[in-house]
Amino acid sequence: MIDRVRQQVDALSARTLVAVASLAVALPLLVAVVALAQRRWYPVLDLAMTEFRIQDVGTRQTPLIGLPGRIGELPDQGSHPGPLSFWLLAPAYRLFGGSAWAMEVATVSVALMWIAVAMWIGHRRLGRAGIALVAAIIAILVRGFGLSVLSQPWNPYMPLLAWLVVLLGAWAVLDGDDMMLIPLVAAASFAAQTHIPYLLMAGAIGLVAVVVVLVRWSRTRGSDERSSPPRSVLVTIAVFVVLWLAPLVDQIRRNPGNIKRLLDHFGSPDEEPIGYGAGIRLMLRHLDAVGAHLGLLVGQERFLEEGFDPDGPIWAGMLLLAAWIVACFVAFRLRHRSLVALHSLLAVTLVLTTISMSRIFGKRWYYLTLWAWVTTTLLIVATLWTAVAWLRSYHPNVGRRISRAGIATTGVLVALIVTASMIVLAPSTDHPEEYLGDTLGELVDPTAAALDPEGTYVVEWKDAYFFGSQAFGLVSELRRAGYNVGAGEFWTVPVTPSRVVPTLSADDALVFVTGGFVEQWRSDDRFIELASVDPRSAEELVEYEYLRSDLIVDLKASRLDDLVPLVDTNLFVLNIDQRISVTARALIARMIRVGQETAVFLGPPGTSV
Repeated sequence: MIDRVRQQVDALSARTLVAVASLAVALPLLVAVVALAQRRWYPVLDLAMTEFRIQDVGTRQTPLIGLPGRIGELPDQGSHPGPLSFWLLAPAYRLFGGSAWAMEVATVSVALMWIAVAMWIGHRRLGRAGIALVAAIIAILVRGFGLSVLSQPWNPYMPLLAWLVVLLGAWAVLDGDDMMLIPLVAAASFAAQTHIPYLLMAGAIGLVAVVVVLVRWSRTRGSDERSSPPRSVLVTIAVFVVLWLAPLVDQIRRNPGNIKRLLDHFGSPDEEPIGYGAGIRLMLRHLDAVGAHLGLLVGQERFLEEGFDPDGPIWAGMLLLAAWIVACFVAFRLRHRSLVALHSLLAVTLVLTTISMSRIFGKRWYYLTLWAWVTTTLLIVATLWTAVAWLRSYHPNVGRRISRAGIATTGVLVALIVTASMIVLAPSTDHPEEYLGDTLGELVDPTAAALDPEGTYVVEWKDAYFFGSQAFGLVSELRRAGYNVGAGEFWTVPVTPSRVVPTLSADDALVFVTGGFVEQWRSDDRFIELASVDPRSAEELVEYEYLRSDLIVDLKASRLDDLVPLVDTNLFVLNIDQRISVTARALIARMIRVGQETAVFLGPPGTSV
């Protein structure tokens, strides 16, 4: 039976095999996105802002820069470098109806594109064994990150599979495949434009790859066929220029442009970076194959769980690093060209990882370093591959049993087992921040029913626990329903200029209010309550009061009495204060998850800002 299947696989063309393998490992994502269609989704905050920009692609407001980030201060906030993610998401978004769910479909389609490119690179380097090996890597990454992460268009998540293409493309270039510069620069540009932590690493790796190709060319330029610069370099330069033209146009058109904002912000940050000592520790934390990769045997999303604990143990990372260093020496002793190229790439990547992590300032958010688990997965594969190569070289009797076909079979089995486990879990995939979206969904229809289709409304908010995230979703949903609704001038960068409603131009304000602020607005005769909902059950209302009391006790015990007022007015700001205890942070997380009473009021503009 196995021989018959192998014969059928051998009969497939490389292109067909890459397509079939790509669809196979992406099947959990496809099942997940079908399951997500069964429940309506209301995007909030960053994802609402992302949908604004996807909608603008192809119009006079086509985005030239990326999503706003923690770069400077409002209203002069900076954004991530470029718009490639919006441009790539737009075709499928429109094809599937321009709904919030269509955004998830588009995200999966982009993920499938990067999966196929990774498979193609694997085939170019190692043939069918390369496809099997890359399939196993991708299956592990899908389980490690989870389906919710890889199916949502949040800018820290979208480049994760593109980062794998960057690493595989750079390895292929170092191993002699100059043409892989092209997918390398495309994936690196996508990653760097979408989320700025990739900028240093992707740019440096791309530069190293170009230099390697030019050095090889310079050594052979006397021959007739290599007398002019390599075509791969010329095409790569052209692709790079085209992909980065939009941010350059933005910089020329605006004063200051986004590039200037980025240079100013990261050149003179308001806070001190964590430094190289903390950067090395954080790098080792992300080499924890025991907690992350072995943990995948008992559950998914282990990469996120480990990333949430940046201060966790580093002993496992130190062990993996030591094993990898030994593997490097072995690969160089064996003079195994492909392995030497892969280990050299990983050495450069680890140095860049440490530099990047050491430059983090403020809170070490897990999403700033999530890409490191892709590097770690490739490092594990390189170490195991080196062990196999060593066995084949120094123990011929054992090595004879480890053929390339055997490696391919192992890769296929790993990919199939892991993928099958994820298909089982796929129907339970959640929309991003679904609990916030569900609360918002309860408010949208009654609010819309109370509006005048000919009226102009500005959305304002007073949020006690999630910094207005749902208010951006309210703008999005009411505009989707055809109403002339926008945010005030202060929010121009997040909502884009075309969705701004100047306060003086608005007929009325829609005020989104949560928590203790609800009663304050109810008691104001100038406002009419349009809709309200409390997402908490009777048991959760009791639980919330217990959580609130325990939090206040903990803050006072930590001598942080000045933070107590934030318990009822701004839970999110309280949560990111570096002084609070681990216990307080856990209490706040649960309070935010349980939610608070939420309402929408209609009244005079400008009174809630």
